[in-house]
Amino acid sequence: MTIIRTIVAGALSLAVSASAFANESEQFRYSWRLRGGVRLLAGLMFPTSGVANLQTTFGDTIHSELLITAPNGKQGGFYSYESDMDERGAKTLVTFHGYSWGKKARNERTVFDHQKGLARIHKQTPEESAYRVKKLPASNDEVRDILTAIVFLRQNADSISRPITTTIYSDGKEYPVVFKPGIAKVFSVEGKNTFARAFHIVDAPGGKKWPGGVTVWLTNDDRRIPVRIEIQQSMASLQLDLQKIEASTLMAKL
Repeated sequence: MTIIRTIVAGALSLAVSASAFANESEQFRYSWRLRGGVRLLAGLMFPTSGVANLQTTFGDTIHSELLITAPNGKQGGFYSYESDMDERGAKTLVTFHGYSWGKKARNERTVFDHQKGLARIHKQTPEESAYRVKKLPASNDEVRDILTAIVFLRQNADSISRPITTTIYSDGKEYPVVFKPGIAKVFSVEGKNTFARAFHIVDAPGGKKWPGGVTVWLTNDDRRIPVRIEIQQSMASLQLDLQKIEASTLMAKL
């Protein structure tokens, strides 16, 4: 199940500036599929394709949700990921991820107390419910999960011209990573050609190794919509491709 947890954690969401669009939202629909050498083996345990819905609500804080389901919907199995964050994409306030596939189920919620420098974690499975509290790194005043990281990339895409080192919080641990701008190419979205630029989130050299990798392709317009999200693993990857824009707001220039 590690690869799918990474997919959901990696994966990625849509977000815009809350200061510009209070109490408004975006909703995008994606298709997803597994790629790579473990696709056939994975198909014995869980679906290898399906649909995903990404929704973000803007207010004093940003709330973003990603729901990945089997082709027949949530009843066939799902992964859910949510994040509450500040309007700058700098600090995650609450993060949640959960899944249910067959007889397997798990969810974990982390609440960040930035004033005290603590993370309060609640993990639940059918067999147990566990709480723990851990200290956040004293040298890092900005805590991002993957969804918060994508908010930051969308808000700052125009100014990111070289690698940026930061920290990602994933599955109760912090990892040093690098945000790197990449190439641009053309995608077809709702029958129209759209230019999008790649932004990579990769493991930073010399530190604790992050067992993941994410590439987000953002449109070159003010909305910075993620038209493709790629989650890499050593043996496989998951790819989400935008199929339909259900609702969208324009992104303010920062």
